[in-house]
Amino acid sequence: MSGPLYVPVLPIRAHAVAAVKDLAPWVRDRTSPLWTLPAITAQDAHQLKLAVDKELRRIATVQKYTAAWLDAPHADLTAAPYAELLHSYWSHTALRPVTGPLLPAAHQTAAADSALNGGNSLGIRVQLPGTWTDDLAERTAALLDRTDPEVRVDLLLDLQTVSPGRPDAGKEALRALDALAPLTSWRTIAALSGGFPDEVDRLLERERGDADRVDWDTWHEIRASGRSYAHLVRYGDYGTLPARNIGRAVDDGDRSRFGLLRYTTERSFLLSRFWAAKRGETGATREAAGWITEQPDYRGAAASTGDRWYHQCALTSGSEGTGNPTTWNKVGNIQHMTYVVRCLSGDGHTEYP
Repeated sequence: MSGPLYVPVLPIRAHAVAAVKDLAPWVRDRTSPLWTLPAITAQDAHQLKLAVDKELRRIATVQKYTAAWLDAPHADLTAAPYAELLHSYWSHTALRPVTGPLLPAAHQTAAADSALNGGNSLGIRVQLPGTWTDDLAERTAALLDRTDPEVRVDLLLDLQTVSPGRPDAGKEALRALDALAPLTSWRTIAALSGGFPDEVDRLLERERGDADRVDWDTWHEIRASGRSYAHLVRYGDYGTLPARNIGRAVDDGDRSRFGLLRYTTERSFLLSRFWAAKRGETGATREAAGWITEQPDYRGAAASTGDRWYHQCALTSGSEGTGNPTTWNKVGNIQHMTYVVRCLSGDGHTEYP
């Protein structure tokens, strides 16, 4: 079995694309994102084609030299714009097709055919937001039976949100893997989960706080299970955003009045919130960044470009360099992905290159 060291689950958004683009080469070489195309609305087929092509083109560009998965769960593969564009990108770029056991037959067929025609592997994303059921194993087995045996397949077990309120997530993941792992010779097996909290209000005291990295603990539970496949299971997460954000439409207008800086430590996410309405956040942003850089777990400006941004933001005066929501999400994910890869490489506490 082969595959990446780390599978970040990312929405096709400007901040996520910029984060992957700005990763150090040694991090990108060990990372294969699972990109998810959000729901896209358009007035007609022509506008839809332009909108979808724009989204796919920018991730195809950033993944030009490194493979990644492309999932399009909201796409109607019977509609020409989606069918033509996805087949083209799935077959002629480094973006591997993804489907799932609960998606329509047309979606499954289109993804499998694209994998066969393009010589790519096919990602099978099995979503498990709650309790495992045998029906999912049966549907996955049926999907595999309909897939050409020449197509290599990747199992992407997606636990979605994993929080302290879901203590049995690891056990449910193991039940799923016990049923799914023997179905075929998987090229890659990855367990994906989102540990970043949906809401942070209850975790903050005077706009500062932390949240447990339950997803990290869940993956370690899988690896320590003693199962024959356990050492093969790759780690994947939703970075420093809630798992529920992955499906939001491109034109979603939900915006918070607050800015939030996030920082990843071995066991938690540090949270530093500030008022960000009407560009009144300049001083508050620097204070929020300063709080992060003062924490014992801050790894220093040399750790990544994300870490360096926190350092520079905290020390610089004036309005320049305080960023905006795109910036804050970008640097949060850069430092997170860099740190995760370093930890998975076994050198989470060594000197930085």
